[in-house]
Amino acid sequence: MLTLTRTVTFHALHRLYRLEWSAERNREVFGPLSEEPPHAHDYQCAVTVSADGGAPPDLLVDLALLDAILADEIVTPFHGRYLNRDVPAFAQTLPTCEALAAHCYRRIAARLPPGVRLERVRVSEDPTLHADCSRPA
Repeated sequence: MLTLTRTVTFHALHRLYRLEWSAERNREVFGPLSEEPPHAHDYQCAVTVSADGGAPPDLLVDLALLDAILADEIVTPFHGRYLNRDVPAFAQTLPTCEALAAHCYRRIAARLPPGVRLERVRVSEDPTLHADCSRPA
């Protein structure tokens, strides 16, 4: 299978804090990551696509279209934001790498043109931590 991966970056803030827990319980589980002010990451989001047999092997997807989708679904809604507060999807959900990858996967998959399949979304907080959300087999 031939795939193509495009990576975008965004700078965002978050904190690990469950609203239904007390401040003490959050501190116990998440330590200083639960405290205000939030902490920042320079995230990378790598999106891997493939195409059905009808696509030419030298052009799986129109890059301008893919870039526009990634700008609309990842960069614009997340860059410079405090994810817990500014992004409705994370008002009640922890904005972890795992949650970001799953959220981005759903949003991007819904926007791809016919014949283009989303294989994987990888969200990295830093060089040591990333989460993947992949297409079901």
